[in-house]
Amino acid sequence: MAETNTSNIGFEKQIWDAACVLRGNIDASEYKSVVLGLIFLKYISDRFEAKYQELVAEGDGFEEDKDESTAENIFFVPENARWSVISAAAHTPEIGTVIDEAMRSIEKENKRLKTFSPKTLPVLSWISGGSVRSLTSLPISR
Repeated sequence: MAETNTSNIGFEKQIWDAACVLRGNIDASEYKSVVLGLIFLKYISDRFEAKYQELVAEGDGFEEDKDESTAENIFFVPENARWSVISAAAHTPEIGTVIDEAMRSIEKENKRLKTFSPKTLPVLSWISGGSVRSLTSLPISR
């Protein structure tokens, strides 16, 4: 008889709810591009924010110095591309534009991303259904 995995890591329902919100009516090939782009954006923003707060705590005024982040292999995230800005715009009609501009700004500030980041994420069509707006309001913690 096969064993069933009954482990409970504590946030399965939140992950499942997020996946349901994201699925919506989007084609699977587009869904993958949008979700991976958003995960990438959230991850680098979180990493940058942690380094930013560390530099603020040091008190030397280097928190906006790109070299401080990149020296530790952390992408520099311009102010308009930080997750706090994106999530603040989540419930506005401009969210697609905000995300597109964030990706462009990050690529501009981090030349090593030039050949990596997607050029045409189907963000605007996906967002018209409210997926990002709903996703940013889910209580998912790190």
